[in-house]
Amino acid sequence: MRATKRRLGAGGVSRDMTDEDLGSFADFGGSGDGDDDASTDASDGDAGRGRGSDRSAGADDAFERVAYEGATGEGLGVLAVSEGLRIGEREDETRLRAYVTSANRSNVRLGRYLVAPYPDGESLFCKIVGLEYGQRFHGDDANEIHARRAMDGSGIDEDDYTFIADLEPVSVLYRDDGELRRRMPDRVPKPETIVREADDDEEIKTALKIPDDGVFLGHLAVGGEKVRTGATPPTIDYRVTDDYATGDPLAFRHTLVAGGTGSGKTHTAKNVLRQYLSTERTYPVEAGSDRAVRAAVVQFDPQDEYAQMHDDNPAADADDERRWEREGIAYGGHDDTVAFVPTVGNATYTAAHHDAEQIPFTVPFSMVRSRPWLAASAGLNDNQYPALQTLLSRFFDQYGNGGTYAEFCSFLDDPALKEELDESGRIHEATYEAVFRRVRGMPDGVFDQDARPITDLVEQFVKPGRLSVVPTYHVSDSRATETVVLALASLLVDEKLSSDPRFPRIADTPLLVGMDEAHNFLADADTVQARQVVGKFTDAAKQGRKERLGLFLITQDPQDVAESVFKQVNTKVVLNLGDEDAIKSVNIPPALAEKVPYMETGQMVVYSPDNSEPVELLGLPTCLTRHGRG
Repeated sequence: MRATKRRLGAGGVSRDMTDEDLGSFADFGGSGDGDDDASTDASDGDAGRGRGSDRSAGADDAFERVAYEGATGEGLGVLAVSEGLRIGEREDETRLRAYVTSANRSNVRLGRYLVAPYPDGESLFCKIVGLEYGQRFHGDDANEIHARRAMDGSGIDEDDYTFIADLEPVSVLYRDDGELRRRMPDRVPKPETIVREADDDEEIKTALKIPDDGVFLGHLAVGGEKVRTGATPPTIDYRVTDDYATGDPLAFRHTLVAGGTGSGKTHTAKNVLRQYLSTERTYPVEAGSDRAVRAAVVQFDPQDEYAQMHDDNPAADADDERRWEREGIAYGGHDDTVAFVPTVGNATYTAAHHDAEQIPFTVPFSMVRSRPWLAASAGLNDNQYPALQTLLSRFFDQYGNGGTYAEFCSFLDDPALKEELDESGRIHEATYEAVFRRVRGMPDGVFDQDARPITDLVEQFVKPGRLSVVPTYHVSDSRATETVVLALASLLVDEKLSSDPRFPRIADTPLLVGMDEAHNFLADADTVQARQVVGKFTDAAKQGRKERLGLFLITQDPQDVAESVFKQVNTKVVLNLGDEDAIKSVNIPPALAEKVPYMETGQMVVYSPDNSEPVELLGLPTCLTRHGRG
């Protein structure tokens, strides 16, 4: 029976279609002798479409889906050129993307480091800054059928999708006389270059400019996980330059540790300070000198936590200690730790949580002679501060350096003196009274208490290799605490910057001044007192490199630290911060800043432009000294 189909004839009249209407299949390579042959030939014709009609016998090779089980060798994938492959001088001019094979996709993370080799042995070190799935085949997967298949748990076929990693070039690695070196990215790699994950300690440290030696901060990490290599140990230690042979020690170019409550800020600070107290760490007495001494560390401690550094950490076990020794990390209690306890009024200090030696001291009023701003309880304006200076000068000329705070108050409570200065036009009566109120408003018991003056204890207070801790937790009045801290800190700074120091021990000793809750002492303000303090510490920060004076500032409110001091800080260690203003104030690269609110305890980013590329670190989970009161 003849097969027929309906078709339109001339004039649109419907008629039956016959086999003759279809013509002969012989023109397309079929013999027309049988259904089986025709079917086979037609199938072959479809399979060979686009390859020409001259096919040899036995070349029956219809397309098949190739099962691919991931990259061969150590590669994650290859550089893709579908959207361009470009290295530019500016970040927005660079286009570098890698196709990641299906078997490797689950292990790829943002921030991971990759290496793409050049044909001549050099290599491009990159960082993953974006990850993207794309459709391999045109289709619409936003429909009910696809959704139900996924919800039924049948999963997806990775081969149906492309997986692209956006790469940011960091540096080019090359060998020079056998030594691995780095330079800025200056050449584009070849298309389809195999990219692999960076897993060599030397390669990673060189590419990121991480020094081999220096002060240990933590281990290199990505997304909260340590970067691991094939070396022993498998982790990569991050260190800060601390050797004049490779540049000025960054300790004397200042450090900021910023983090919120519970971020591990104090734990981290203790571990870093412990490295500066290592017996092997020394600095020249002066530029070009062959004689080197250990640094002295003075730590102002409002929460009474740092004197614990005298003691070993009972939570550290033998495995911890073996790891620390293997990585050259100083650990254990620092025997030469002394708590210098300010005697203020009736405040009493107890120290059941540490075994460090305690030395009580008082702030002598004589220190006010060169630091008038210490003598006023509240802010002074531009008229009142010169008046206070005049009154103090007259007082010390009359009483000498032995003059006390009580005697100064009696000195001011003299109507004849007030009248004399007013009539002479030197100090207006209203200004005199305002100064008197602010002097009398000082908290009780700040000056001249029943203890040795700190000026008599300088040889003990600043000593090479010693950690001198000044706890103020027992002092309830915040103004009294501020006066004590600023009196001692300014003594150290003044002696370091003086061309004719009164205390050579301070001038001759490399010194690290640690200040916890630094925002309480170095904040910008409109008063003359605040400007005097900030100006003093700004000068100290600027000249620290020359005078071997380092500031080690610890704060949870970095936005409140005076900008003039803050901008002198070279190394910023930032732990978890939840406040947007605080995160903006530390001025770290945006890619790092976005991670800060989500970081776990001990996770940190380090921005130290003169030391390395910006990196993420994980601190040591166990403190190197005693920590906590539990």
